[in-house]
Amino acid sequence: MTGAERPQSELSPDDTNRSSASPDPGEGTALRTDGGMSDAEREQQIDYLDVEINLLRPATPFMRDHQRVILTGFAIWVLTTFGPITATRLAPGLMTQPMPILQFPLHYFLLAVVAPSAALLLSFWYCKKRDQIDEKYGIEQGIPETETAETVPEDVTAADGGVSE
Repeated sequence: MTGAERPQSELSPDDTNRSSASPDPGEGTALRTDGGMSDAEREQQIDYLDVEINLLRPATPFMRDHQRVILTGFAIWVLTTFGPITATRLAPGLMTQPMPILQFPLHYFLLAVVAPSAALLLSFWYCKKRDQIDEKYGIEQGIPETETAETVPEDVTAADGGVSE
């Protein structure tokens, strides 16, 4: 018997908190909505100290978007790094022939030039995507204000335990 078929008295607290996608309103469960909040507003209300961390099922929209970017970048990195090695193993005749233009083997060119270039491009791509995600969820990367001699009070204890002079 599923949660939708059990009477309300038999449902556990976890079952009553879940939303039901059932189109029949007569079943006694109501659809819950997000209250018309944007992703950024919903993200600001989350207390991350109480959120269970699960790498396979991220708990928040921000975490899901960030995980998607990380997994996409990882897949591209795996293809550009291990693709030429695998292709050389599967088709050694094609991959070890000298290229017509530079006259050295294709697998060498792919591993020496394309793989490091792809890693560099992936780092720029990740920074751009992460900035887009931060902007979407209203996360600001502020620069901390530096303290000047005028803003530091006279009786502040120095980091080494002494009093600043």
